Amino acid sequence: MLKSSPGFDTRPTLDKIKETLFNILQPDIPGSRFLDLFSGSGSIGIEALSRGASQCVFVENNRKALQCILDNLEHTHLEEDAVVIGKSVLGAISELALRKFAFDIVYIDPPYQAGYEQETLRALAQTGIISPETQVVLETDLRNQLDFIEESDFLIVREKNYKTNKHLFLRLKG
Repeated sequence: MLKSSPGFDTRPTLDKIKETLFNILQPDIPGSRFLDLFSGSGSIGIEALSRGASQCVFVENNRKALQCILDNLEHTHLEEDAVVIGKSVLGAISELALRKFAFDIVYIDPPYQAGYEQETLRALAQTGIISPETQVVLETDLRNQLDFIEESDFLIVREKNYKTNKHLFLRLKG
């Protein structure tokens, strides 16, 4: 069982939601390069590694959550295929672009109602670390209106709603 960061700074994805997410993503995971933004405990990226992703980059700037990711990677013996970056998401995206990383799947789970979605998607689109083939999954509150996506560089290709949140599956436009 994975550790989670104490307190209310992070919000772990529920097991049932995580299972549904990975049932959708499973055909694309083996051998993929996975980016887990706003990683929290790291459970999403660790699940991707356990299902065959060749590498996962975890990005988290909360110190307690960062230690939790490192502990969970050690516990699962998956640290060899992991890169952990302890800085802001925008700073990490810039660093990954400079280091010429590229990803097949990106998972974004920002704090709800904090407004990080638009700037995170803009940074991803502008840096070259994703392509039109990259699957981008955004987890957000069910009530969160993300009207900016229609005029962004992304298309919504699928939406999966749950009781209180949803996953938007996005791809870069053409």
